[in-house]
Amino acid sequence: MTLPLSPLAPKTIVTLSPLSGVNIGAAALELRYKNRPDVMLATFDKPATVAGVFTLSQTAAVSVEYGRASLKTGKGARAVIVNAGNANAYTGAHGKHALEAVCGAVAQELGCAADEVYMSSTGVIGEPLPFEKILSGLPQLFAATKTQDWQAAARAICTTDTFIKTATRQVDIDGKTITFNGFAKGSGMIAPNMATMLGYIFTDATIPQATLQAMLTEATDKSFNAITVDSDTSTNDTVLCFATNVQQIAVSEHSLAILQSTLNDICQDLALQVVKDGEGAEKLITLKITGAETDKAARIIGLAIGNSPLVKTALAASDANWGRIIGAIGKSGEKINPAAFTLKIGGVLITANGARVPNYDETPVAAHLKTRDVLIEVDVAVGQGKATVWTCDLTHRYIDINAGYRS
Repeated sequence: MTLPLSPLAPKTIVTLSPLSGVNIGAAALELRYKNRPDVMLATFDKPATVAGVFTLSQTAAVSVEYGRASLKTGKGARAVIVNAGNANAYTGAHGKHALEAVCGAVAQELGCAADEVYMSSTGVIGEPLPFEKILSGLPQLFAATKTQDWQAAARAICTTDTFIKTATRQVDIDGKTITFNGFAKGSGMIAPNMATMLGYIFTDATIPQATLQAMLTEATDKSFNAITVDSDTSTNDTVLCFATNVQQIAVSEHSLAILQSTLNDICQDLALQVVKDGEGAEKLITLKITGAETDKAARIIGLAIGNSPLVKTALAASDANWGRIIGAIGKSGEKINPAAFTLKIGGVLITANGARVPNYDETPVAAHLKTRDVLIEVDVAVGQGKATVWTCDLTHRYIDINAGYRS
């Protein structure tokens, strides 16, 4: 199924910077798709520090369970391999055997332990993974890594994505240029419950494992955990961050602040690209929630709005039916002050003191809703908690795409 490019797609695809210590590429092994790369492989010259966040789904894929277990060993990573077209989720003993066979073969080639190889899969749930194709394609994959082809790798992990999602940042620390590269996939089955979709971030900085894990957890909380397309959490959601430890820098409060800010920035960039490629999306919706009891409560309120089909379909039609937003706020389960909270759309105040403001004019609101970037601001008037959540509208194309997903 070939999908038209999202109207929210970037005008140009970001070219990622060379990054020392990693070799990366992709190959077309035809696990499901034809004439496009569908498996990517990244290897590290020496064990890379690795951090990860994974779906909280109780039907998590075998790759998620394997990744969690590998992280607990405290070892570094020598490789990560990702396939598209097949989720290898809910596939029983066959799925476990498939993953172990692939990771074992990559490990043998690199001369490392199997739990130093990470694997992710994405695609149709419940279908046996044709892992023999990956095994036979490993020579091609290893050859491809010598090119450090970031765009091919980003393309290889896509399913219903209409564009590849890449981001790069460079910062100066102690007179050394530190590079961060990242790419992600996601279009449908997007709802935060740890991270959302698949995402891979690489840096050449030297970062201890516990520090990197804490950094990724914070960055994820402010980015991948703050987006939603359709309220459905995947079985395979994974975000991994690798530090190749090539650039030796002092681990100080100053350097960590720069690294954290950069990681936060690149994760938010990738997360927003995922929302902009939401299946059938025509608009990016930014929900700014303030006045909540806690930051967590603010995010829950934002997600209640962002996950509402009634709100999302009204926004798709540019219908200023703000009552649907009021309804979504009320169902969040979080503490609010209905008599005092305010609602703004496009900066226009709509409600205050428990009712619509006098002389409310819908005209500028309706005009704002016709744009590609919609801003909704809510203050629930009970505390200091705040959060920003991003979502997209819900159009009929979402139905068309998902009704024919396995076709």
